[in-house]
Amino acid sequence: MSKKKYTDLTLVPAAYRPVDEAPQAQQGERARAADSEKGGSKRNLHYPEAPEALPVPVVDNHTHLDFLDGTVKVSASEALAAAAAVGVKGLIQVGCDVQSSEYAVQVANEHANILAAVAIHPNDAARLAERGQLDQAIGRIEELASDPRVRAIGETGLDYYRTGEEGRGAQEHSFREHLRIAVEQGKALQIHDRDAHDDVVRVLQDAQLPKKVVFHCFSGDAQLARICNDNGWYMSFSGTVTFKNSHDLREALELADPKLLLVETDAPFLTPHPFRGRPNASYMIPYTTRFLAETKGIELAEFCTQIDANTREVYGGF
Repeated sequence: MSKKKYTDLTLVPAAYRPVDEAPQAQQGERARAADSEKGGSKRNLHYPEAPEALPVPVVDNHTHLDFLDGTVKVSASEALAAAAAVGVKGLIQVGCDVQSSEYAVQVANEHANILAAVAIHPNDAARLAERGQLDQAIGRIEELASDPRVRAIGETGLDYYRTGEEGRGAQEHSFREHLRIAVEQGKALQIHDRDAHDDVVRVLQDAQLPKKVVFHCFSGDAQLARICNDNGWYMSFSGTVTFKNSHDLREALELADPKLLLVETDAPFLTPHPFRGRPNASYMIPYTTRFLAETKGIELAEFCTQIDANTREVYGGF
């Protein structure tokens, strides 16, 4: 399928239709840059058309409602309504720092179809450690984790793409502390793993683990998929698996145990093909879900039923 250049605005959920100017971020919100990561070229800021609804509803198990993108500002209620219209019945709102984790807990307590995950992102862990504030931040995450609407500790892990060797010690310390919190509070663990597969596996094999471990936005190859299968670790696939150059991801998907698969957006990032680079939202989950089912050779309704069962196994009911 070629890259989609034009959008039928009548097919875009009403809350996501474009306005003249991009909204300004308010306190507690983050704004994604309009320029692309490569070359500074302008991105298409219009949200894509809504997909055909799934035959069996599933959950977006990783999203960031507080991260603004595009030319519209969408409320949690509007995001849930647009998602529900295409068979996405709920979402996990994920924290990256203290502020976004506090928001996750707040919005999960305000909406029955939202659950929360709380953590310090590995890149933030390195920055906080430089200021001597990491352990204080982790302490606040531990407090937030006790809320019954928090079902996972994440996203935590290791990221060697944006943090150099000087920050790796702080990342691992933070990762191990988040592991401890997940075990002590009986929560699932959502892992952020970027260019750090070997060390993430080393830490997991060296530590006491919670009952449920999820590789958020799975970015590994067939070897990592085998390791996850062997250990019962869940693999959550995002829109990246639909990208034309994602050969390793597709090989991993083909090997992955269907009972260990989850689906996510990581919105507003990682919008699936053919909308790559445009804003993402939970209502886009069906595009990735259909791709996963087709790649696995599983009938769509059966696949959605399995994905939903996996999600409930990890996070419990809403």
